[in-house]
Amino acid sequence: MSAPITLHLMRHGATAGAGNLNGRNDVPVTPTGLASCVAAAAPLRFERVVSSDLARARECAVAVARTAEVPVTTDARWRELDFGDWDGHPPDALDPERLAAFWADPDGAAPPGGERWSTLTARVGAALESLAPGTLVLTHAGAMRAALAIACGLDSRQVWMFDLPYAATVTLRRWPGATPVTQITALR
Repeated sequence: MSAPITLHLMRHGATAGAGNLNGRNDVPVTPTGLASCVAAAAPLRFERVVSSDLARARECAVAVARTAEVPVTTDARWRELDFGDWDGHPPDALDPERLAAFWADPDGAAPPGGERWSTLTARVGAALESLAPGTLVLTHAGAMRAALAIACGLDSRQVWMFDLPYAATVTLRRWPGATPVTQITALR
């Protein structure tokens, strides 16, 4: 079997729109959120940074890459789930039955005008497969959960058990050609 590939996934820092369902909504990261990502990346070893193209992740990625003196690129496949008509709204402002249906079955009860779980996992899966060893990905909680689902063989309900606060980091060791065979070596 080939040597494992180490990848780091990090959620962007705190945003001005914290608490809202921010999918495609491009809210800015706060200065504190930016600093928390730089601090969380400090003990990690990586050779490059890949980021979602949304500002809250991209700004964190640029700061982390500048501090580590490594290159940074963007990849829209690492975007958050598109919440459609719910985007930018706090969960308590939405129809509780529709929201509960979404959390129970994000593929069958996607947000109105939004993205299905299977669409998210397909694009994140393609992005995950294209990563080089030693990459740090600055992304979103939904994209991180999709990556965990793919890498660890979990379903959508199981990945909601992972608490992924702002600047949370998951380090994965993946063995090429053996899917899903992954070791989660850190969750901060």
